[in-house]
Amino acid sequence: MDNVSKEKRSEIMRNIRGKDTVPEKAVRSMIHRMGYRYRLHAKYLPGKPDMVFPGRKKVIFVHGCFWHLHEGCRKAAFPKSKKQYWVPKLLLNRERDQHTVQELKKMGWKVLVVWQCQISKTSVLSRRIKRFLG
Repeated sequence: MDNVSKEKRSEIMRNIRGKDTVPEKAVRSMIHRMGYRYRLHAKYLPGKPDMVFPGRKKVIFVHGCFWHLHEGCRKAAFPKSKKQYWVPKLLLNRERDQHTVQELKKMGWKVLVVWQCQISKTSVLSRRIKRFLG
């Protein structure tokens, strides 16, 4: 059972954004401080990647562990209530992500996915991003 009222839960879920999320802004800030420049949410690419590096032909997605079902992450557990709604929705998100990555790779793009739970380990993440961007 949920520990907040239906109205409060509805308000919380309504306020979650699809882009410019806190994790996305944290990664963008880190990459900018590293000296890299990028484009945001390129509509011409499948999945509208969070950050696009056109000259390098590389993209970065910043995924929330819950919304994109990060395997092995404690934040990626299915909700206990309304499973008939959440399970198909979250599984569809995962399928769409896999399809998007495949499409981008077919087009010759390299893809990096940064998970919300990885953002707190800034030194590890910055090394990973530097290795990816080259």
